[in-house]
Amino acid sequence: MPRADFAGSAKYRFMTGISASTANTQPLVTDELIEQRVSDLIGRASRRQLWLLFLDSDNVQLPLLIPTDDYPGRPTPDHANELANGIRHIAGAARAAQVILVWERYAGSDLTPLDRAWAQQLHNACSGIGVPIRAQLLSHKRGVRWLAPDDYLS
Repeated sequence: MPRADFAGSAKYRFMTGISASTANTQPLVTDELIEQRVSDLIGRASRRQLWLLFLDSDNVQLPLLIPTDDYPGRPTPDHANELANGIRHIAGAARAAQVILVWERYAGSDLTPLDRAWAQQLHNACSGIGVPIRAQLLSHKRGVRWLAPDDYLS
């Protein structure tokens, strides 16, 4: 699917292994299913951005996938609270029961202090206003990895 960057050139990504009918019927009831879905939809990183996926009360992915690349380089509680409020608004409008956060950045699979800081700050901000985060994952230059709470809450 084409993705325009700020310079106006298009980058292409190819979705692998998932159809809209599958996405609309297969509940994401395990961490493994979520990681596979993120791998299918987002895959390996090509730029820095945060993806938002939304699940209904039956753990079925809603037909809404939002990338955002305009979040600050370093998190502060104010930045995280502003982003969490935006996520709450979108989740409410979509009638989402849970949110999946995918941090995309073109680097290795090891978490950096900045990755941990963003994951922790946004987790805390969302928890503080009642936005249920089902999962956080990292899209990196070689694929996708699961972020366990121990990865960013310690």
